[in-house]
Amino acid sequence: MRGRLVLQYAMSAAVIIGAIGMWELGVKTGYLKAYQFPPASRIAEGFVEIATTGFPTGITIWSHVLTTVTRILQGYLAAIALAVPVGLVIGAFPLLNKALEPLIVFCRSIATLSLLPLVIVWFGAGELTKVILIAYGCFWVMLSNVIAAVVYVDPVLIRAGRSFGLKGVALYREIVLPAALPRMFAGARMALGVGFMVIVGAEMIGTIEGLGALIMEARTFYRSEITIIGMLVIGVLGFVISTGLAALERMLLPWGSTLEGARA
Repeated sequence: MRGRLVLQYAMSAAVIIGAIGMWELGVKTGYLKAYQFPPASRIAEGFVEIATTGFPTGITIWSHVLTTVTRILQGYLAAIALAVPVGLVIGAFPLLNKALEPLIVFCRSIATLSLLPLVIVWFGAGELTKVILIAYGCFWVMLSNVIAAVVYVDPVLIRAGRSFGLKGVALYREIVLPAALPRMFAGARMALGVGFMVIVGAEMIGTIEGLGALIMEARTFYRSEITIIGMLVIGVLGFVISTGLAALERMLLPWGSTLEGARA
């Protein structure tokens, strides 16, 4: 198994290296225009530039990353803190769930960035606007997943709890909540992805600091390699944080894989 895994990683690395090499060769031979498809060597040079000198000048990639991560975490954690208790309450009462379902679906369907002009009118173009947009996008995704996590708890587990004399709050605490947590963690990862999508648009307004602002500034100055670096850094950040959440879930909820296997 370990040898097969090593071979798989080696093949993936070979494909990536081969694609980068062909990309570099295409630019060198003139088949690809460097300003449209900057080669890996130019991207590497651009990364050194923004890691040392900064782009715009004086704002390094580390400052951009710190600013973006701070904004995402503020909005994301606010959304989680509100969506979890509200979702648990709605999921626990079927009539309330049915009554609110159209509103939740409607609000979740509104593109978060379409609210940007309105939020700017209400709160200005400062930090609060960016955090609110991230929180809005994350909230509805998380809320929907928390409600579904409660509603779709295996009825067999609930009947088993009742057979042991559990009911009311005790049944909810001992059976429903532990069974719902794996799906809630999955919702948290989905909400995080929404946060990273929203931040790019939110940072294009009223700021020159942050990965979204970096991408916008790079576009203004036709620095395609800087744009690609911004995209790659956002992807890496999202992957690292999402992987960390998945590892935390496996550590805190060892029964989650058992429940998934049972549902499959």
